Amino acid sequence: MSALLGALGLISILFALAGFFMALTGAAPLGWSVLHGVIGFTLLGAAALINLDGLRERMTSGEARRASKYGSSALVSALLVIAILGMGGYLANRYPQRFDWSEQGIHSLSDQTAKVLSGLEQDVEALALYRRMNWEPVRAQLDRYAYASDRFVIIEIADPNEKPDLLDRYGLAPEQLGQGIVHLRYGGESVNVEEPTEEALTNAIVKLTRTGDKTVYFLEGHGENPIDGENGAAEEGYQQAAEALRNENYQVEKLLLAARSDVPDDADVVIIAGASRLMLAEERDALDRYIARGGAVMVLVDPRVRTDLVATVAEWGVERGDDIVVDRELALFGRATTPFAGQYAPDHPITRDLREYTMFHVVRSVKPSAGAEDRLTEIVLTGRESWAERDLEQFFAEGRAEFDGDDLMGPVPIAVAGTVSREGEGDAPQQARIAVFGDADFASNQMLGTYQNRDLFVNSVNWLLGDVEAISVRPNRSRASQLQMSASQKRVIQILALFAIPEALAVLGVYIWWTRRQTARR
Repeated sequence: MSALLGALGLISILFALAGFFMALTGAAPLGWSVLHGVIGFTLLGAAALINLDGLRERMTSGEARRASKYGSSALVSALLVIAILGMGGYLANRYPQRFDWSEQGIHSLSDQTAKVLSGLEQDVEALALYRRMNWEPVRAQLDRYAYASDRFVIIEIADPNEKPDLLDRYGLAPEQLGQGIVHLRYGGESVNVEEPTEEALTNAIVKLTRTGDKTVYFLEGHGENPIDGENGAAEEGYQQAAEALRNENYQVEKLLLAARSDVPDDADVVIIAGASRLMLAEERDALDRYIARGGAVMVLVDPRVRTDLVATVAEWGVERGDDIVVDRELALFGRATTPFAGQYAPDHPITRDLREYTMFHVVRSVKPSAGAEDRLTEIVLTGRESWAERDLEQFFAEGRAEFDGDDLMGPVPIAVAGTVSREGEGDAPQQARIAVFGDADFASNQMLGTYQNRDLFVNSVNWLLGDVEAISVRPNRSRASQLQMSASQKRVIQILALFAIPEALAVLGVYIWWTRRQTARR
């Protein structure tokens, strides 16, 4: 019996040591380690008392001296292993390093967040107010920011029911809390984030830190994709695109050019997304005057639409093909007219950081005209097996597309960006920036969130505005489903996996060893 109690006592002490090291990192409660230590030493003491006479006899024998010699060596080795493990735990806690091996890097901060944090000139202070059971995911998210930058300071993570004084101290009303908030302060400004996702937190920091109002106008009146209302929220709408720009701290407005004599003076960028009807001559003149004074324009035109924008961008040096890109190898579920684009201009700010695909639906070729290659760059191209089908009569009548000598072989350019200078009245013309795409669907509600479409669209606007430092790759989203658990469920699984099950197996192994030993003695 003393052997059984002694073995069980050693197991309890080993798990007490393991629990102590886990408690140092906050992964396990300290009480678990203390309880196992008490049980372990109690069992060892009981085993020694039961076999006290036997111990005295063995201690005076030659066998005891040999056991003492080898036992001392084993004890020293065990202590060295424990010391090494303890030192490793201390160093890991003192100098933490993180690794993210997920496919999409969803546990790492994005390039955009890293750029925003590196540009902080003052501390961003974060106060998280959530119920205690919801602390763990919030703490994990905020820790990523604090790990990435010393300028991100976590003031406290607290339960507002336990510390109601925090509401008065930070000027928060109880109705603002909802299910919980992260209160961010930067200088004299503050903002509340309801869901502590990376996208929401980074957007909030951008709003706090980016100074100066820049306005983006979406042209309307010619069948363009709407940015608000019921149609703006539909699949082909641009409501999400407009919201993505607002998250960059840009003002977003609508522009009915026919109701104005000119493009507003505060227009930093004009976006013409999916126009399908002709513009008035006065509108074209107003657009030309805007270009002449150094404006910035993004044009997104689908194939086979009745618009004079094709002629307008041709005057800017952009050749819009009367064709449709077909790709039977690199397309969405084999839909040849919904190709992926994965080749980008490596040296252009818009596409320099893009690594994954962007997706388009029914897109036409776009390239610089002869003589414009020095100021316009092809920034997006489709796959090598694609081509621009120019026999559209056959394509739409028979649904058949075959590459021939009249078609443009891939990789097919479908977007260009660069500068243009237009003569106007009055002052000398200035260099204007333009970005032209052969598809308007890629930035619609239906497709903006797929692959890197959002990055391509927002980066293009960043570049047109001159905010080159804001160009980045935004937070990734996991493509795999996730198991959602509460903090208490996570703790139960953690204790079961790290302690209960391994300890039960160890106890069972000792019991089997002891019973076999007793059987052998009989």
